[in-house]
Amino acid sequence: MDSDKMQIGKAALWMTGAIASFSAMAIAGRELSATHDTFEIMFYRSLVGICIVSLILTTSRNWHQVTTRRLGLHGIRNVTHFIGQNLWFYAVTVIPLAQVFALEFTQPIWVILLSPLLLHERLTALRLTSALIGFAGVLIVARPGAASLSPGVLAAAASAIFFALTTISTKSLTRIASIGCIMFWLTLMQAGLGLIASGADGQIAFPTLQTAPFLLLVGLAGLLAHYCITNALAIAPATVVVPFDFARLPTIAIVGMILYREPLDHWTMLGAAVIFAGIFLNVWSENRNNSATPAQSARTE
Repeated sequence: MDSDKMQIGKAALWMTGAIASFSAMAIAGRELSATHDTFEIMFYRSLVGICIVSLILTTSRNWHQVTTRRLGLHGIRNVTHFIGQNLWFYAVTVIPLAQVFALEFTQPIWVILLSPLLLHERLTALRLTSALIGFAGVLIVARPGAASLSPGVLAAAASAIFFALTTISTKSLTRIASIGCIMFWLTLMQAGLGLIASGADGQIAFPTLQTAPFLLLVGLAGLLAHYCITNALAIAPATVVVPFDFARLPTIAIVGMILYREPLDHWTMLGAAVIFAGIFLNVWSENRNNSATPAQSARTE
């Protein structure tokens, strides 16, 4: 029992790091919006990522893991992630941060719905119920009819769909590629996409003394957030990790209120709670099924 509590405590620490990283990335993205467009932010973020990933591959002597196998799938993954991340960065500049995070939480719902089509996974009644609950939460957050659907709300909602497509393609890639290989092509391809998109108008704003620290923060925070979540999932069940991840919402709501005087929207909080309920129902059911069939789990690991 003490060992379990220690593992949960470690997972909580890792998730605290993830929450801090995601919040820092959102703040940095908003601060950069006055000087850099979203394409430029993605370009510079990817350059920082290339440096970090290359350093890790060099020090760990794992460059042999980087291959061109299924390069087309790497391309699909990175195009969808590039689109989703640009939509997310745009959303954080025009709508309250809490609203962006609430709509971003629908990503697992889209994974549930798209996996049967793209990964040929079974859509069970419980998964469908989870998805329907999640969409009810989206309607509460967006409140179509009661409030106008602004471009920022639509961008945040659409980013979740593209992040879901990224997750699905990543799941396919992990069967044949190492994390180092995936991250290398992620940063390299998205740097190329960012350069092309940001230079399409013939103008690229270079970093300044004011923006350089925020660009560095965006690059570091993005990688660190996913590293923290991966470590948390490695030592604790998803049913433990998911509630900690949900703490991102009240955290960013308080940050938005303090830094940008954004009001605490009760509809956003309520909708996010409903979205979380749908996600948690699915995670809980998956964990229960895995626990009920240990022999099957052992064969598939």
